[in-house]
Amino acid sequence: MRSTEITTGRSFVLALDHGEDFFAGLAQFCAERNIRSGFIPSFVGGFSSARLVGTCKPMENPEAPLWDEITVETLEALGGGTLAWDTEQDCLAPHIHVAAGLKGASADGRVSHLLGATVQFICEIPVVETVGDETGPALTRRRAPELYDVPLLGFGTAR
Repeated sequence: MRSTEITTGRSFVLALDHGEDFFAGLAQFCAERNIRSGFIPSFVGGFSSARLVGTCKPMENPEAPLWDEITVETLEALGGGTLAWDTEQDCLAPHIHVAAGLKGASADGRVSHLLGATVQFICEIPVVETVGDETGPALTRRRAPELYDVPLLGFGTAR
């Protein structure tokens, strides 16, 4: 287990509108406000399409991360995640998960890591900034080669 005390900074509510790309809109918002780390306690919205981590085939190694993706269409989503700074790529690295109901399939559900989405109607996203210190952002993300290269959450400049 790892943990750290965080200091919260500014709080916002971001509304992404119909047809906007979820991650592009989130990245633009964070860049314009110089947000380098934070969290999204939860968000609600509709997606005309979304790319999620998933597969319809048997998994070769259930212990390893799955890098395959599926595309689902016309869904309502509830999600949340963290915003950390990728120190190797020098960019924002959101980690977002969603629980989504497919509107045209009796709200049949999907729960997974969100890889991409296009907003349908509206997506309402509270964003809480976490404040780092002079050495960098409060939350960072670095790949762990010993764990299949999964990007892990770190605290400040330490792992």
